[in-house]
Amino acid sequence: MPRIITVTLNPALDLSTETARVTPGIKLRCEPPRADPGGGGVNVSRAILKLGGESLCAVAAGGAAGATLLALLEAEGLQARDLGLALPTRESLSVIEQASGAQYRFVMPGPVWGEEHVAQALARIEGWCAPGDLLVPSGSLPPGVPADVFLDLNERLAARGVRMVLDTSGEALAAAVARGGLFALRMDDVEADGLAGAVLADVAATARFAASLVAKGVAEIVQVARGSEGTVLATASGRWHCVPPAVEVVSAVGAGDSHVGGFVLGLARGLSTVDACVQGVAAAASAVGTPGTELCEREAVERLVGGVVVREVVAG
Repeated sequence: MPRIITVTLNPALDLSTETARVTPGIKLRCEPPRADPGGGGVNVSRAILKLGGESLCAVAAGGAAGATLLALLEAEGLQARDLGLALPTRESLSVIEQASGAQYRFVMPGPVWGEEHVAQALARIEGWCAPGDLLVPSGSLPPGVPADVFLDLNERLAARGVRMVLDTSGEALAAAVARGGLFALRMDDVEADGLAGAVLADVAATARFAASLVAKGVAEIVQVARGSEGTVLATASGRWHCVPPAVEVVSAVGAGDSHVGGFVLGLARGLSTVDACVQGVAAAASAVGTPGTELCEREAVERLVGGVVVREVVAG
């Protein structure tokens, strides 16, 4: 089975707590904090593990927060490898106001990288890859890292048979669309609207946009998440809309990472692209039914897969 390698350049040690009310100017007495490993690729690896799969979690972990993050990953049973940059891992803070149930999330930018940090990280990632691997860079980029950081790497690795599944946003997503040559690219509907320069008001419009990216050589597989409507998928073979079953939404946090985890694990296990997307949609549906930052649950995903409806979107 192909190996999955996730990449998180800007991970975070996620601290969460609760307080009675969030009020300015006074000391807010909080509940004992909880610490969780965070970051796009980190959560993709955690989702894969929850689904019974394995991955190599490549992460830039430094300082005390980085050491704690690595320890938490290892305690969960993940195979984590530090990129060895000695840059301090950022911390984020999530506070729930008990009176209202509102959640306040404070996200730090992360350490500033230099050219030497970028070169070292890419060299290590490239050295860990082998033909047939699925490489999954996911999450935000640290300050100082160029938006096209993964694209030169993709060109080198694609020639060796490594398939990159890129899940990113902002300038990094725009750079990926401009350069192309990816195996798979995922985005949400807001990001797709920005790239299209117009609101993609329905599934058909989203499917046309995704198919146009495939036709331009941006990626062999393009996915656009449309929230509760599910995911639109395009390849050279066609366009599909994978609709999740109705579930009670507890928290949308972690749904995207769970989708990517379910999707790439499905590919690694030999599922077709459509069936792998179905597994990803089921994983996302499972994740929205869990509280806080919890990810998908294996039993729930296995139950929900059968409820995902796949509709072919006819070109037009």
